[in-house]
Amino acid sequence: MAQRPYIVGNWKMNGTRAMLSEARAIDRASQRLMKVEVAVAPPFTLIHATRKEAQQMAIGAQDCHAGSEGAHTGDVSASMVADAGASFVILGHSERRQNHTETDEMVKAKADSAIEAGLKVIVCCGETEADRDAGKAIDVVTSQLRGSLPVGGDVAERLTVAYEPVWAIGTGRVAADSDVAEMHAAIRALLLELYGEPEEDSEVRILYGGSVKPENAAQILSIADVGGALVGGASLTAESFLGIVMGATEAEEAAA
Repeated sequence: MAQRPYIVGNWKMNGTRAMLSEARAIDRASQRLMKVEVAVAPPFTLIHATRKEAQQMAIGAQDCHAGSEGAHTGDVSASMVADAGASFVILGHSERRQNHTETDEMVKAKADSAIEAGLKVIVCCGETEADRDAGKAIDVVTSQLRGSLPVGGDVAERLTVAYEPVWAIGTGRVAADSDVAEMHAAIRALLLELYGEPEEDSEVRILYGGSVKPENAAQILSIADVGGALVGGASLTAESFLGIVMGATEAEEAAA
């Protein structure tokens, strides 16, 4: 049986304890929608509390430091994230790359640290509008991944890749189906080059992110090599996020 679609909510810098009711609603519904794997990455301050609410969905972090400990004021290590109750971490999001000047090398160091701490990782990649207009989208994304992905051992078993065109994040714009298919095929080819043929049911999933909504989820998730979605603003309420989970369920049932 193929892997289930993976729908991950990234709450970004949103949420107080009042939002735990949304987390509870998402978790309860995910117990019924078992054809989809559901996860949420709240801010650091809510990881422990959200994990206590979750019986079915996975809880993750939005970042971690590459070091295991030390004089890094304001930073949180991968082992601390795991201790708070997270099982995965999102790394290399375009907002981190842009706003915190994170390089591919920094992302890779974080990924290595997270895997060593027992976490799964979602490594993000994506091109700017200028890159796409210049015809460099695939080159930019594959170069990012070559520099950012962990290597060695069984890291592929703990890895997910999230393709998010920068120009589509939070803008309401979505890449054309043909562009998504082309990019996901290029990423798949790179993953095969780096990690080889996967064992049955252990293929690295490639998520799409960028203005995914209940209205377009089923269409996006029916595109070849799209193994799920990384969802931003639409994950902040159970109603909209579960609409995307339902879209993933529909796409999975149609493909069966």
